[in-house]
Amino acid sequence: MEWRKNSIDSELKAFLDEKVTQYNTPNFIENDPISIPHRYSLKEDIEIAGFLAASISWGNRKVIVQNGHRMLDLLGESPFDYVMSANTTDLKRLENFVHRTFNGEDFSFFIKGLKNIYSNHNGIESIFYKNSTTDSLQPAISEFKKKFFEISHPERTCKHISDPERGSAAKRINMMLRWFVRYDKNGVDLGIWKTLKPSQLSCPLDIHSGNIARKFGLLYRKQNDAMALKELDYALRILDINDPVKYDFALFGLGIFEKF
Repeated sequence: MEWRKNSIDSELKAFLDEKVTQYNTPNFIENDPISIPHRYSLKEDIEIAGFLAASISWGNRKVIVQNGHRMLDLLGESPFDYVMSANTTDLKRLENFVHRTFNGEDFSFFIKGLKNIYSNHNGIESIFYKNSTTDSLQPAISEFKKKFFEISHPERTCKHISDPERGSAAKRINMMLRWFVRYDKNGVDLGIWKTLKPSQLSCPLDIHSGNIARKFGLLYRKQNDAMALKELDYALRILDINDPVKYDFALFGLGIFEKF
C-alpha cells in the first residue's frame, strides 16, 4: 500500500491526470445525469434538478438520463417555482412516475421535503455548509437527510437518500456535491456553491470506480461502503489535495467507457 506512505507512483498520477483530461470535457455532459441540471441557469433550479437527477442515478445510465429529463418535464419551466407553489392537484401529475423502486409517492414527498428545506433551512447549500468539516462533507450528508425527513413522510421513501453515519458511501449525494461544488474551465461540473471547496468532496464510489481504484492500489477494502470511501479519499488527496474528486472522471471513464 505505497500510497499509505504519502506517495503515489508518478506514472500512475500522470496516467490518471491524462484520463481526467480525456473525459472531463463538454462531450461528457449529454449522456450523463449531469445534463439534467445543465438545463437551467437559476441556482435553485439547478439544485433541485441536480438533487432529483442524482436521487435516481442507479441502473442503466441511458434510462437514468431519460427518466431524469422526464422528471423535470413534469415540473414545468422552473423546478423551484413548482416546489414552492405545488398544491395537491399539481402533485397528482407526479403519481405515475417510476424509476426502478422510486415511484410517484416518493417523488411527491421529495417535492414537499425540498419545500421544507428552502422554506425553513435557507436552502440545500446552507445545510451542507453549516454541517461540513474542513476536509469532509459526509457529516453534512447525514444532517441533510435528517432535515429532509423531519416532516411527515412515507417510510419507504427514506431509502432513497443514503446516510454515511449508517455506513453508506452515499454515491449519489456525493455525485451531486461534485456537480455543485467543483468548477473548472471545462464546464462539466457546475460549481454553483461558493461556500464549500472541492478539497472537501468525496468520490462518488460505486462498483465501477471502486473496481478501477482497486486495480491501481488506491483502494483495498472490498466493500463499497463509508470505510472504503474514506480510504479512497485519502488516496485521491495524495494525488491532488485541492481537487481530489477530479479523478472521478478517470475512474468512471476507465470503468464505463474503456471496460479497463
